[in-house]
Order: sequence, then C-alpha cells, then structure tokens
Amino acid sequence: MQGPLPGIRLFLVIILSVVLVVLDARFNRLDDVRGAIGTGLAPVHWLGNAPDRASDWFSSLFTTREDLLEENEALRARLLILERRALKYAALASENTRLRELMNSAGVLDDRVILGEVVSVSPDPYSHEVVINKGERDGVQVGQAILDANGLMGQVVQTSQFTSRVLLISDSSHAVPVEVVRNGLRAILLGNGDTEALELVHVPDTADIREGDLLVSSGLGGRFPKGYPVAEITSISKQSGEPFVDIAAAPKAQLNRSRLVLVVFTPADDGRSAEAPSLSGGAGADATGEAN
Repeated sequence: MQGPLPGIRLFLVIILSVVLVVLDARFNRLDDVRGAIGTGLAPVHWLGNAPDRASDWFSSLFTTREDLLEENEALRARLLILERRALKYAALASENTRLRELMNSAGVLDDRVILGEVVSVSPDPYSHEVVINKGERDGVQVGQAILDANGLMGQVVQTSQFTSRVLLISDSSHAVPVEVVRNGLRAILLGNGDTEALELVHVPDTADIREGDLLVSSGLGGRFPKGYPVAEITSISKQSGEPFVDIAAAPKAQLNRSRLVLVVFTPADDGRSAEAPSLSGGAGADATGEAN
C-alpha cells in the first residue's frame, strides 16, 4: 500500500509543528523534551569539537623555545604595565585621602583659605623653606600662615606673581607665640633645625605644663591667627638651680612630608588685598577652595 500523499504529509507536519509551538509557548510542556534532546546531543557536540581540540593539543606539543621566550617577554611587559598602573592608582588614592583631610581641616576654620601645593624644597640643610604654587595673583601676601591637614606649617616670607616662599616653623630663625590648650599658659615655641622636634622656651619650673599638652597659636604679635594646632609636648626636663625648664615638643604638621597645604586669609588680609590694585580679583580665582 502506498503511504499518504505528499500534500497530506506536509499538512500533517505543519499541524504537528503548530501544536508543538503552542504547547511550548503557552504551557512550557516541551522543556523536559528539549533537555533530553540536549543531553543526547552532547556527545555529538563533543565529537564535533574534538578535531579542533586535538589540533591545539598537538600544536602545543611542538611550541618552539623562541615562541615561549617571546610569550614570556610579552607577559612580563604586561605585568610591568599593570604594576605601574597599580602604583599610579595607589598614589591617586593617597592624594584623594590627603585632599579629604585638608577639606575637613578647612571646614573647621573661621578664616578663608585656598588650597596650594608644595612645588620645591630648599636644598640648604640649614634653611627650612618650601615654595608653594600660590602667589600674588592669588592674593597671597607676606606673613600669611600656612597649614597642612594636621597643624601650622609656617608663614609666607616672600611672594612672586605665581609662587610664594614659606619659612617652616622648624627653621632655627622661626618663633611662634603659643599657649597650652589645657590651661592657657603662654610661651614661645622655637625652631631648632629639626623637623621632628621644637623647643618651648622661657617656661618657669613652677609652670603647670605636662607631657602630652597641646600647643596652639596664641595670636599674640599679630602674625599667626589664634587657635591653630602647632605642637604637642613630648618631654620636660628640669635642671637643678635653673629658673626655666627644658621642654621639647613635636610639631603637629608633617613638615617634611606634606605636599598639599592651606593658605590662610584672615579678615585683615582680605582688607589689604582689596586695597591693592595689582591683586584685585586674585583671591577670587580660588573661590572653590574657600572655607567660611
């Protein structure tokens, strides 16, 4: 007997296809069937990819020494590039941290400040000076206080149009009027050429002062604004028969490490800047760095 006519077979196939599509789309009845078919065809896929895998395996057996050396050099070069990028990202993260610390410090100041950067350091071992990238065009004037994120660093002693020279508090010619936060005791803090230690002078042996006391600028003399952290008492020694005690203090600012600094503008500085025609608008150029 002959089978159904070709037209009838085609019609039946179409009907069956439509039914299967509807069952799969509407009722998800063919998921198990599809999974079983995929499982059954897995060996077929594996056998189809076997020639390529075998070819790659045989090629790896006959890799030349020159090819291995070339690949090794390429990997080393890539490793160096990645290491350089990692160092750069670490430096950027560290700079971002310092900027956040500076901005937090600026937020607690009553005076206006602008952000500056140390661009050079004096090569003279007996002169503790740095140069910052803020000058007369920014409204900077001689005598202004310079801070980092931790405390007072020094004061501006010379300005040019684009830069300023800063004398650090550790310089042997520098003195800062300070007071003890705990009891208001006033004294003079001198630099001695050591960036890690300062000297508190003319303190009587009967004075109430202790190790760990915080020293802040007293504002006397009109050079430094009042209340900025300067140093912390580290040691006190009394010499028999001497009217004064020897007191050492550690500066709060990181004098030999800080790169980003704050230039402090007191109300008096702003008044003088407004009167100077050559400086008009200079300080406003850094309005984004102001802290009120």
